Amino acid sequence: MTQENKESFVANEDSRIDKVLATHLNASRNQVEKLIEKGFVGINDKVVTKTSQKVRPRDRVTYTLPEVEQKEVAEVDFDVEVLFEDEHLMVINKPCGLVVHPAPSVKEATLVDWLKQRGVSLSTLSGEERHGIVHRIDKETTGALVVAKSNEAHEALSRQLEDKSMGRYYIALIDYPLKENIEVEAPIARSPNNRLKMAVVEGGKSAKSAFAKLISNNEHVELIAAKLFTGRTHQIRVHLATLGRHILGDELYGYKGKGVPRVFLHARVLYFIHPLTAQRVEFEAPLFEDMKHFIYTKFGGEAMELITPSAIKEAFDASH
Repeated sequence: MTQENKESFVANEDSRIDKVLATHLNASRNQVEKLIEKGFVGINDKVVTKTSQKVRPRDRVTYTLPEVEQKEVAEVDFDVEVLFEDEHLMVINKPCGLVVHPAPSVKEATLVDWLKQRGVSLSTLSGEERHGIVHRIDKETTGALVVAKSNEAHEALSRQLEDKSMGRYYIALIDYPLKENIEVEAPIARSPNNRLKMAVVEGGKSAKSAFAKLISNNEHVELIAAKLFTGRTHQIRVHLATLGRHILGDELYGYKGKGVPRVFLHARVLYFIHPLTAQRVEFEAPLFEDMKHFIYTKFGGEAMELITPSAIKEAFDASH
């Protein structure tokens, strides 16, 4: 990793180095912490790696902003539907089978590779490469996902994910009707019995989901809506399994049926506060043809009226 020339300034307050530097750079504490921990910051020509290191008035603070370490881009032979895009962010409709983020176990091109190809590449202060991924969707799941195109938008959207001003509504097809609209609150962690799965585990991360009935048929298949209050890996799938219900096509979590091509779970509605305009925005992700055809076949055209953003919200409002 090559480095740029050092920059410096004189501190004018008694405070911690992470706070002083975050103010000077107009950056988040999280980004500044990484810069410090990697040894790119000094006080009076002495490198500091502790974020809590004290700074006194008239101390000279030096820092280096390293160049971004470029990683190889995988060949991309697919495209992704863009629902909205401006200079700050884009909202996409993620197809099934597309992995969001690279990992050692992932051999195919990912959403990050597609973003790189489009020139969306954000750098952190500490020189790591990141690509605006604010939240993730499972490989098998489809639907709305927001990507930040600037570091400022990324920080703002990440805060919204934490304070719940960003949210998602999903729709799913399950193998047996719910008895009633229900909320499930149960901690989730990696399954001790199967490393491919998550499970309800005591001491796991807190997780809360709500499920609302939409329409069912005489084959016991039901179309439901799901609302997330937290964003744990496989959360909807795990919480449905605790109710003895499984998403059609989700064999990993216990679906036993045949003839379903994939996991029928779709992030239908995404809402958040636009980080630059401060306006609340909402996006509806169209269904992919296989899931749309299946719903038509099982429930007829009336089901389409039940999965509009307003109808989904009404389904949850009716349960309170």
